[in-house]
Formats: sequence, C-alpha cells, structure tokens
Amino acid sequence: MSRRLALVTGASAGLGAAFARTLAARGYDLALSARRTERLEALAAELRRRHGIEALVAPADLADPAGVQQILHRIAAAGRPVDVLINNAGYGLPGAFAQTSWAEQQAFLQVMVTAPCELAHKLVAPMVERRFGRIVNVASVAGLLPGAAGHTLYAGAKSLMIKASQSLHLEAAPHGVHVTALCPGFTYTEFHDVNGTRARVSAATPKWAWLPADKVVEAGWRAVEANQAVCTPGLVYKLICGGAKLVPESWALAVMRAQGPRFRQS
Repeated sequence: MSRRLALVTGASAGLGAAFARTLAARGYDLALSARRTERLEALAAELRRRHGIEALVAPADLADPAGVQQILHRIAAAGRPVDVLINNAGYGLPGAFAQTSWAEQQAFLQVMVTAPCELAHKLVAPMVERRFGRIVNVASVAGLLPGAAGHTLYAGAKSLMIKASQSLHLEAAPHGVHVTALCPGFTYTEFHDVNGTRARVSAATPKWAWLPADKVVEAGWRAVEANQAVCTPGLVYKLICGGAKLVPESWALAVMRAQGPRFRQS
C-alpha cells in the first residue's frame, strides 16, 4: 500500500473518532481500536465511503494486559506497518483513593499508562528504522497542574505521559519520528458522561472554557507535524498552565483545594 497507516486507540468516540476523521481526510489508512466493536465498524464504514481509505477494525480492551498484543496482531495480519500512533484511549475514575478498589486503580493504570507506553515502545523502533513516524499521546492540562482531590491517579498518569513524551521526543526526533503530548482542557466528548460527572462539570464550567474536539485534534496534529513536544490547545489553557508555573506551589494547591470539589467527586 502506498498510503501510510495510523493506529488510533479509543477510536469509537470523542477525540479518537475526531482523530480518525482528520487522518482519513488527509489520506491515511486507519487501524481503529476500542472496546465497542459496533461503533468501530460504523466509523470504519463511514471513512471508507467518504475518503476511499482502508480502515481495519481491531477491537480490544486495554485494561487487559493482552490488549496491546491483540491490536498489533490484527495489524500484522494485514501486513501493514504503523506509521502514526494516536494513544487516545482513556477514562476517569471518580472518587477518593480510599473509596475505590485496587482492582479499579490497577485497571486504570493499565489503560492510562502501561498500554500507551507499551504501544509506543513496540512501534517506535520500526518507525526509527523507516525514518518516519508520528506519535501523539493524549494527555491533559491536569498533568501540567497540581493534583486535586478525587480522580487521584488521573493527574499523575497524565503527567507521566507528558514527561515520557518529552523524553521520547528528544530520543526519536533525530530519526524522523515526531512525538507530542497533547494536553487539552475541557473538551466536548463523552468523557464526563462515561465517568458520571457530566452534571457536576457542566454546572461548574463556563461555556468559553469548553473546546470542540475537532479543534483539539487539529491543534494536536499541527503540533506533531511541527515536531512540538507538548501542545496545550486554547489560549485560556495556555495562560492557566503558564500561570501555575509562576506561583508558589502552596498557592496553587490552595486553589486546587478550593476549586477541585466543583469539578471532581471526592
């Protein structure tokens, strides 16, 4: 095949589906992965019809340690190398740390940290060998700000992905492989519906703070093409994250202590 192949995880909705549509419009073939097979099949059919590209469906649950290998086996069976990796799959786990089970937290870390790192690790070497690759790790402004009560490991997981992306960016850039951590703020997706915080977050967040998914994706794709290590879409979030670096940590934590309960279940 003359077209390059992009693997998108969490492709059944939200930023994953937006990335799939953006890449298909740019002529990339796709490997789409998520748990919801019917949604993947529908999206794949839409993109084949609209853009004339090939779209593989590779359903997997990344909470299962075997999930990554299931995805890569499906792609290998099609005889296609992966040129673009969009590590997008993720979710939030509401509640205080002590009120959740370790099994829940372990599954969360598998999806949010272990699986994306494993995918990047297994795909970056062939990208380096071919001297072309693009990796977007979807992180969050939460990884650039102090932690807040509730969703206890979320900010830490996103911070790890940001730091890992920066390191991999430095390692891979000389070999034609671009790596970017995409750090959006509040975005119009199903994220808050799935974790049960939609009503709380919608009531607490002004409309100007919400970003359209397609705008976030466009910013992220421009950033990885430009070989930018970290991308924070939206002027508001650039100012928030920049300001957080300037104030004493005790002040920033005080703000999170006061504002966090408006958004998070703790």
